[in-house]
Amino acid sequence: MNPFAIRVGQGFDVHALVSGRPLILGGVIIPHTHGLQGHSDADALLHALTDALLGAAGLGDIGRHFPDTDEQYRGADSRVLLRIAYDRVKQAGWEVINIDATIHAQAPKIGPHAPAMVGNISLDLDLSPESINIKAKTNEGLGYLGRKEGIAANVVVLLGRTVLDDARVDWPQYGNG
Repeated sequence: MNPFAIRVGQGFDVHALVSGRPLILGGVIIPHTHGLQGHSDADALLHALTDALLGAAGLGDIGRHFPDTDEQYRGADSRVLLRIAYDRVKQAGWEVINIDATIHAQAPKIGPHAPAMVGNISLDLDLSPESINIKAKTNEGLGYLGRKEGIAANVVVLLGRTVLDDARVDWPQYGNG
């Protein structure tokens, strides 16, 4: 195995907008008339991030680790689930190099809340805010997202190995002595 391995993970999540629930994205409560429907707090951004992390590390997905059929995760705080998942990623010998996320929402405006989302993720993953990028796009009124029926998120993460084993590395240009 290449001790200098890097891996890319991609995550996606979408939830329907419903009345009577808070809108939570990136661990930030965003003032809005509707919130996201789901078994947990339905934070689509953190669910996509958790999937991307687990996938890049070869550890499956959020459903395998935190199934929505398990009552202990009903109403769960997605920031807690993210921290647990990242602990598992680190135990597997990986760490985050960077995160790039896109939130797809016709409304509300996400941009003003992105810095707080970056702050939460930075704290939860012990990662520099400069390594986290969050942007937002509308669907230009098209499809279920454009009709304001839901919010989706795509996340890409780059992981790097945390353990370098010099005994397994061939250093021909520098010698092995």
